[in-house]
Amino acid sequence: DGEPDPPADPYAGVEYDLDAAGAVLGSKVVMDDLKIVEGIGPKIEELLQAGGVGTWAGLATTTVERLQEILDGGGPRYQVHDPGTWPRQADLLASARWDEFTALTDELDGGRE
Repeated sequence: DGEPDPPADPYAGVEYDLDAAGAVLGSKVVMDDLKIVEGIGPKIEELLQAGGVGTWAGLATTTVERLQEILDGGGPRYQVHDPGTWPRQADLLASARWDEFTALTDELDGGRE
C-alpha cells in the first residue's frame, strides 16, 4: 500500500521487575510513574499526561522540544524547568536498566546535567 510500517516498539519484550527496581532505586517503583524521573514532580507529571505523555516509553520517545512546549503551555512557573535529560532517564526506565538510571540520576542536579 506504499505506507511505511510504523516504527517497532523499542521496548517490546522488556520484562519489568519492579521489586528489583525498588531495591536499586531505594523506594517502591510503580510502572510508568513519571515522578521517578529527576526533575518531574506531581504537577509536571499532570502537565505531561495532559499533553499525551503518560508512560516511560512515551517520555523516552518525546523530543525535548515537545516537552518544552508542554511545559511552556503550563505557564511561567513551568517554563523554567529543563526537560533536557528526561527522555534519556525515561529510556533507561523503559528499558528496565535500573542501575544505569541510578548512576545517571546520581550525576544530575534537579534533572540537569
